[in-house]
Amino acid sequence: MKNTEDRFTGLKPSELNDEEKQSVVILAMKLLAVKHRAGRALSSPEETRNFLRLRLADYRNEVFGSLFLDNRHRIIAVRELFQGTIDGASIHPRVVVQQALEANAAAMVFFHNHPSGVTEPSRADEMITRRLKEALALVDVRVLDHFVVSGGESVSFAESGLL
Repeated sequence: MKNTEDRFTGLKPSELNDEEKQSVVILAMKLLAVKHRAGRALSSPEETRNFLRLRLADYRNEVFGSLFLDNRHRIIAVRELFQGTIDGASIHPRVVVQQALEANAAAMVFFHNHPSGVTEPSRADEMITRRLKEALALVDVRVLDHFVVSGGESVSFAESGLL
C-alpha cells in the first residue's frame, strides 16, 4: 500500500535552519507561479492571495500591480506597474488603462503591498481603486478585486465590500 502522507506534514518552521526556510519559500513561489502563469484561470482567491503575499513579502517599498485577465479570467500577465516609497506609491489611471488595452485584458485584479505590515486599506487606496474602476469601465475592462498584502496577511476589497 502506498503511503499518501506528504513529507511536510507536521514539519514546524522552528525545525528549519535559515537556508531551509529560504528553500521552502522559493519552492512555494515556484508552485504558486505555475498556477498564476499566462493561460491559467484564477482557481481561487486564496491561491491568488498566497501568491501575492509571497511575491511581495520582502519588498521594502510599496509596489502597485495587476493581474491582467481575459474574459474567462485566465491570466494574460502579472505586472508591477508602479514603485513607491515606504508608505505610498503614485498610481496613474492613464497608465493602467494603457496597460490594460495593450494586454487586451477583459478584467483585472489589482494588488499592492503595505511594507508597514498593516493591511487595512487606506482612504487613498479606496479612492484610487474607485477611480481606476471608473476609468477601466469606459473601455469595458472589469475590476474584480484589489488585494492589499503584507508578509503575514492580506485584505481583499471584494470580500470586504469595498468594490
